[in-house]
Amino acid sequence: MTILSIVSLHRTLRLATFLPLTFALAACSDGVLTSGTTGSGATTGSDTTTGSGGGTGTGGSAGTAGSTGSGGDGGSSDTTAPFVVSTSPLAAATGEAINLSIRATFSEAMKPLTVSAESFILKQGDLPVAGVVSYAGDTALFVPSSKLALDTTYIATITTSVTDLAGNALAEDYTWKFRTDAKEAIGPAPVLLGAAGQYVILAKSTITNVPTSKITGDIALSPAAASYITGFSLTKAGTHWTAPQVVGRVFAADNDPPTPINLTTAVGDMQTAYTDAAGRPTPGFLELGAGSIGGLTLTPGLYKWTTTVTIPADVTLSGAANDVWIFQITGDLQLASAKAMKLIGGARPRNIFWQVAGDVVLGTTSHAEGIMLSKSAIKLGTGASINGRLYAQTAVNLAGATVTAPAP
Repeated sequence: MTILSIVSLHRTLRLATFLPLTFALAACSDGVLTSGTTGSGATTGSDTTTGSGGGTGTGGSAGTAGSTGSGGDGGSSDTTAPFVVSTSPLAAATGEAINLSIRATFSEAMKPLTVSAESFILKQGDLPVAGVVSYAGDTALFVPSSKLALDTTYIATITTSVTDLAGNALAEDYTWKFRTDAKEAIGPAPVLLGAAGQYVILAKSTITNVPTSKITGDIALSPAAASYITGFSLTKAGTHWTAPQVVGRVFAADNDPPTPINLTTAVGDMQTAYTDAAGRPTPGFLELGAGSIGGLTLTPGLYKWTTTVTIPADVTLSGAANDVWIFQITGDLQLASAKAMKLIGGARPRNIFWQVAGDVVLGTTSHAEGIMLSKSAIKLGTGASINGRLYAQTAVNLAGATVTAPAP
């Protein structure tokens, strides 16, 4: 090969390095290098097309046939409009508390920035009501800036400017009405649960279960992973899990996004709720019964004990639907086996808050009412039940228990 041929070959190879691969070396005849055109395969998202054959190089062998193009992504995008699954208060509800917050739960996760004071609106007639709007998980919350008026109809609206994560808007504005009670509630203002209010059980370290329990409502664990939720036979479903013993969803910190950040918010709100309940000043009842309250009838108000509270016999909470109880307990709360908390006069478990610095222990076949806010653990014995919520800053341990979320 002559020096000229070598130079020509060198230049051609350098050129091939920088040009698109539309040429291939075909043959060398009499020291002259020529090129054959390669085939190019189609790679569109539709049917795969075989690339065309390569052209024949001058004086050389036929070019190599183009490779078959690979198929494109056949996935489809989300075009389904989200919708409102439930509200609190319910549509057409009457006798609602004037210090309530308004909640709307969606069919799927929404784009948080679209849920705002402009898209979640509360009105009294034509007059807007001032309030703060927040969003977490799949639930939006409107907290009025001041108490609502007695015996008054309010209109809540979620507008079509609210969208899901794919950008799909509600098909139409969602509007519902409710009416407040004619009489102001007795007792302290209720404890706001924030994003924690989406869960019937919420814990940080473990949720254990000795089957078979029955849980109605969503349960969640964070920052621990789903491997620390035991006794439920979990099946993963992306952002959550399902379980035969749970009428609802199971969430953990290692689920797909946005679950991890949603649970961080919920746990933070759980801790805030505990601090709020523990910090309420000037209790109306101090050291009642020296900590043994079995057999008593408790009216609405703020109660405080610097000891463990035991309930060795049935205890009754008597009050109207919007009345509120907050129990501040420095030690443990122990409900004896086969004993019960009973509600009369229309009292509702959603307005009963047990703030417990120690453990909450519900004995076998016992029954409790209200929201349990424990800084430690919550333990339900075999056959125990509660209408309320279990929030523990360590563990929740169940044994053939029944846990039912309170009615809105």
